[in-house]
Formats: sequence, C-alpha cells, structure tokens
Amino acid sequence: MVLMTIVALGTAASAVAQNNDEIAELRTLIEALRTDYEQRIAELEQRLEAAERAATSAETQPTRSVAAQRTAATPQGGSVTVGNAFNPQISVILDGGYYRDDGSGNGNILVNEAAQPSLGAHGETEHDHVHGADISNGFNLRETEVAFTAAVDPYFDAAVYLALESGGEIEIEEAWFATRSLPAGLRLKAGKFLSDIGYLNNQHPHVWDFVDQNLAYQNLLGGHGLQDTGLQLTWLPDLPIYTVFGAELLQGDQDRLSAFVSEDDERQALGLSDQKDGPRLYSLFAKLSPELGYDHALRIGASYIRGRQHQEIHEEPLFETGLEGDAALWGIDVVYKYDNASAYGYRDFNLQAEYLRSTKDLLVRAGDPTEIGNARELTTDGMYIQGIYGLAPRWQFGLRYDTLGRTNEITGDIRESFGVSDRWTGVLTWTPTEFSRLRLQYSRSDILTTDGAREEFETIWLQWLLSMGTHGAHRF
Repeated sequence: MVLMTIVALGTAASAVAQNNDEIAELRTLIEALRTDYEQRIAELEQRLEAAERAATSAETQPTRSVAAQRTAATPQGGSVTVGNAFNPQISVILDGGYYRDDGSGNGNILVNEAAQPSLGAHGETEHDHVHGADISNGFNLRETEVAFTAAVDPYFDAAVYLALESGGEIEIEEAWFATRSLPAGLRLKAGKFLSDIGYLNNQHPHVWDFVDQNLAYQNLLGGHGLQDTGLQLTWLPDLPIYTVFGAELLQGDQDRLSAFVSEDDERQALGLSDQKDGPRLYSLFAKLSPELGYDHALRIGASYIRGRQHQEIHEEPLFETGLEGDAALWGIDVVYKYDNASAYGYRDFNLQAEYLRSTKDLLVRAGDPTEIGNARELTTDGMYIQGIYGLAPRWQFGLRYDTLGRTNEITGDIRESFGVSDRWTGVLTWTPTEFSRLRLQYSRSDILTTDGAREEFETIWLQWLLSMGTHGAHRF
C-alpha cells in the first residue's frame, strides 16, 4: 500500500514538472513573439518618420521661411506638423446645367417670391440676392463653390467657402473656426456660417437631393437660408442616445427675419428707428437620434429663431406704411434613413420632412394717421416632404411635395388672407463616382404671385455637378 502511494506521488510530481516545463516553454515563445513584434513596429515607425521627413524636406526646400510659418507652435514648445503637406484641403464644385419652363422663362423667380404678407402688394423689404434669380431658359452656370478646410492645430478647425457667381462676383458664404477640445461635450464656433437650425439649412446646394431649394426654406428664410455672422455653442451630453443642443447669437444681417430699411431719409420719414447694435438674431435648436439598429437611422429636430428688430414698408392704396417690431420662426424636422446592404446605394431609402412657421409682430409707425400705433401680426407657414430611393447601384429616384401658405394671413388692425402655393417634383440622379453627378428633374408648380395672380407652369432641369479636390464628408 505504501509502495503504491509512493509510485502515485512520483507520477504526480513528474506530471507537475512536465506541466511547469510546458508553461515555461510557452512563456518563452510568447516573450520571443512580443520582442519580435515590438522590433517590427519600431522598424516601421522609423521608416515612416524617414519618409515624412523626406516628403517635408522636398516640399519646403525652396522656401524654408514659408515652412517655418506653416509650423504652428504649441504651448508646450513643440510643433504641429501632421498632414501639413495637405493643409488646407481644397475643393472646387462645378454646378451647371440646362433649364426650361413652359411659361415666360421666369418660373425660377416666381417660386422664390411666392405671395406672403411680407412681399408683394402688402410689403417690400430689402432682400438680398436670390439664388437662381438670374436663371433663364437654356444653359446656365450656377454657383461655383471653392472650399478650404483644415484642422489648424489640436485646438481649432477652420473653413472658408467662396461662391463664384456666373457674372464674376465672389461672395464669402462661410468663414468660420470651431474648437476641437472643449470639455463636457461643448463646441464653440465663430465667424460667418450657415445656422444648424432645421435639417437642410446648413447644407450647401451641391449636397441637396434636388436641384433647387424647397418653397418653405426659399421664401421664409431666403435664398441663403439662415446665414449670418456670430457665435454658436453646441453641447453633446453623455446620454444613452445621441442628443445635441445648440444656441446661436447672430448679428442679424438677414432679410426675412431682421430686415432693415437702410435709406436714412426713407426710414426717418416712416418713423422707423435706427438699427440696433448686434446681435439682433437668436436661435435655439435640439436634435435627437434614437438607436434603431445597424441599418436604420432616425433624427428628430426642433428649432426656434427670434429677431429683435424687423422693419417693413407696405405699399397700400393711399399711404406708404412703415412697420417695425420683432420676428420669430419655429420649425420641426424628421429624417429617416434605411441603409441596405447592397453596394452604391442600391435599395437605400431616405424620407425627410420639415415644417416652418414664421410670425412677425409689428407696429404701424407711419401711414394712415388713424392706424399709427396699431399692431399687426403677419403669419406664414411652409413645409416639404420628400423621399429618395436607390433604384439601382448609383441610381436614385426622388419625389418631393413642397408648399407655402397653408396659413398665410395678416391679423390685427386689418385682416387679410393669402392663398397657397405648392409644387410637385420628381428627380432621377446618376452618381458615376464620388466626384461627379448628373441629375434630371421635372417640376409642376402652382404659384400665387405677389400681385394676386396664379401661375401654373412646368420646369425641366438637367444638372451636372463635378467635384475637384478633396471635400470633407457631410453629416447625417
């Protein structure tokens, strides 16, 4: 019995020793692999650094002083050199095509100036240049966009977007910088920019799913949308679902919500006050995206804008009436996207809708003596709904319905209602590559004009879009 116990103990000890040898051998192999891996990584890093030094030297050899200017010093005394050979990114977007309507050729102007209380027989405010107002039957070159974007350093991003009109005019559409590393999900943006209210407002025309802007945006926000100079603060809180809150302080150089009569003599004759110091326009917005799974995405948004000084001149039968007060606009937007597993957008589906409502609370400052001091409220709403479906790889079909003036009235000391304008649009888009796009669009419009007439007409667009250079990715 004792002998068997001794034999068993010996066998167990031998097995333990064998296991220890195997463990030691495995550890040795793991250590050897780790050492070899680290050596290979170190060699690759050395080769990468040598290649970067060679590329930088080749680029900067002719003008070392320029290279010194491009190298941004950090607070720690180092320098930011990552990607400086391609900083900023530059892109040029060509936007042109063929347009025709079956009316007098001014259909593109009519949809930009559909009747509402602030226009036409009851109002003439000083409006900025309307995008597309110079479009005529035949071939047209629309805006050519030149974009410069860059990660300036570890703390700031910056962008400049220039719009080159067909007549040679150059306009700064956006010129802003934004922080990259504020705590608690905060981000500050400053300069001239497209507001983040709504869904479409911050998108440039080459990103639209249709050739032209919808009636609600075009008539309630203007040809540029809400575009102004100021500050924007956004907050991305740490929540289970994606949520963004934002606020903007804007100068108020916006013709639909903070119009100003610039001629001193005319303004004084109509009893209108001098322009207030900025900021004169404020906005708030919130965006929420609940989790729907890998293939589906949903975004719900709400926005509010208020201008604290708005002036209008209304041409009435016997008097020229000056009005002044404040203006507000609120809106909601919903966007749903389905991403099919097929390549190049085949069977993808996007559905989006927005509703905007503009209200202007104004006082009569001059005109009929019996009406001076009376209050008038001008209210107009608008909306659109559109869907885009991937018919085949790189081919999309879209359908849109947009309308202005379901509510379209003046209330207060006078009461008057205006009619509705609406439009149906179908579009077929082919995107051969990420850098080119061809689009065929047909619209049928029923527009109430500023003089009370109703214009029904059809339009056809054949658009081409080509992108030269690197262009940043667009958000959801």
